[in-house]
Amino acid sequence: MAKKQNIFALIPKVDELLKDEKIEKLLEKVPRITVVESIRENIEYIRKKIIKLNEDEVEDFKIDEEELIENVIQKVTLKNTMNLRKVINATGVVLHTNLGRALLSDAIKEDLWNVASSYSTLEFDIDSGKRGSRYAHVEEIITKLTGAEAAMVVNNNAAAVLLVLDTLAKNKEVIVSRGQLVEIGGAFRVPDVMQQSGAKLVEVGTTNKTHFSDYKNAISEETAVLLKVHTSNYRILGFTEEVSLKDLVDLGKKSNIPVIEDIGSGTFIDFSKYGLYKEPTVQESVLAGADIVTFSGDKLLGGPQAGIIVGKEKYIKEMKKNPYTRAFRVDKLTLAALEATLRLYLNEKDVIYQIPTLRMLTISFDKIKEKADALYEMLKNNVKNCTIEKMEGVSQVGGGSMPLEEMPTVLIRIKPENISVNKFEELLRNYKTPIITRISEDQVLIDVRTLKLDEFYIIVNGLCHILMG
Repeated sequence: MAKKQNIFALIPKVDELLKDEKIEKLLEKVPRITVVESIRENIEYIRKKIIKLNEDEVEDFKIDEEELIENVIQKVTLKNTMNLRKVINATGVVLHTNLGRALLSDAIKEDLWNVASSYSTLEFDIDSGKRGSRYAHVEEIITKLTGAEAAMVVNNNAAAVLLVLDTLAKNKEVIVSRGQLVEIGGAFRVPDVMQQSGAKLVEVGTTNKTHFSDYKNAISEETAVLLKVHTSNYRILGFTEEVSLKDLVDLGKKSNIPVIEDIGSGTFIDFSKYGLYKEPTVQESVLAGADIVTFSGDKLLGGPQAGIIVGKEKYIKEMKKNPYTRAFRVDKLTLAALEATLRLYLNEKDVIYQIPTLRMLTISFDKIKEKADALYEMLKNNVKNCTIEKMEGVSQVGGGSMPLEEMPTVLIRIKPENISVNKFEELLRNYKTPIITRISEDQVLIDVRTLKLDEFYIIVNGLCHILMG
């Protein structure tokens, strides 16, 4: 014990470490409290290490002050790093929910920053000099793009559906096909949203087949809404049938009942033009006569998280008066990002290239191959201690969109020589700019579809750092 006490006495004091040249330079950039906290945590770590020493280990134990200072600097850097930060998505999943889904376009950065860093016209009408509506900033462009009479925006699509049902069907019946009672994600389900809104769920048909007569026979004096939910996050194949939106609209008109369609992901682009699975566009739903259409802003639209509601003006006006509207309202950053993104859609020819989500989904296989070849050569020329190969594979859309779509891609697979694949993946994930990959057949896979060209250098440097020290 006496020997251990001697080692404890050698641990540098906090004040001594604060006088170190490297620590003093650190204090010029970082709050003193963060530095002191990091020093104390490292000292405590050393104390615990000494306590655990066996008697025969005590003699050889030394305290490396330089190493201690480097550990303090690393800990300070970690503490001073944003928890919400940039990562490199090398998974090939375009709308990766865990990694933030849609990327905003570089083209809107200036517009977004101007609103974020200044006072704005959020709820101020320049012409009248009086209070304005925050929905006015996006309503005009949404109606222009979709052909709808009116529009409004809330913070996500689940909120949009809840607001619509609470406004139009509280304490009344909503008819929906059993095959469309989807789980949105995170255990949130359409029936739960309906229950929260106060609407009474009336299920019709079966999981795989729902007929026009099922809806017609279920209508009663208590029916407030006919609801159609696009199953964007799964598909039922084989012996199936569902009622088209047009037929449902015809039934709604004859029965004087509004028809709501929740199309989930929501898109203004017909992806079948680019060889992808056909998703219903918002314009098609409006043209088919749906009274209300709801969809997300941060999926196939390629904008910020938002729930967008379009449709008949009389219903939208009612929703704007609902108390939930205040609870679900979006802030100035979301509105600025959404408006700027929507403006890009005024030129469909260029929007495919300007919005990252659309660009990654529609990129040709030849372009993917060019990207993969470029990264492969950089890795082969710079990184050692591993096997690097190219192989063909598939990317996914993600975000609960186009679940059957498998997009051809080129993968770079890496097998380290000196560490396990799981450890390699972990070190990539914990690199200063985290590199998120996937593992298959005991190799790390990098899918270039979801990579930006300027991220190639970070990946190469990361692999050199991890595999070559």
